[in-house]
Amino acid sequence: MKPNVIDAILKINPAAQVSTSGNDINTIVWENGTTEIPVADIQTKLNELQAEYDALEYARNRKAEYDQLNQFEMIFDDDRDSTTTWVDTINEIKGRHPK
Repeated sequence: MKPNVIDAILKINPAAQVSTSGNDINTIVWENGTTEIPVADIQTKLNELQAEYDALEYARNRKAEYDQLNQFEMIFDDDRDSTTTWVDTINEIKGRHPK
């Protein structure tokens, strides 16, 4: 899931109790005596989390395509028929979504 302001805050302070209006960094409400974290620190952490999320886009795209395959049947059929359909398909998907 795409990171949000609350994710960034909880990465900095897992015990923080906060709320926001939507995903607006300017509407943070610190609850129950939670020590405030500077907005700049939250934004920096949010940028780091977004970079990590973006770096794994290829994996999300691959998974979406893998999930559409009936891989066990493909592997079985390849073994029975001495074909390479499953390997070829996996390599095509990896080619479309390289690391």
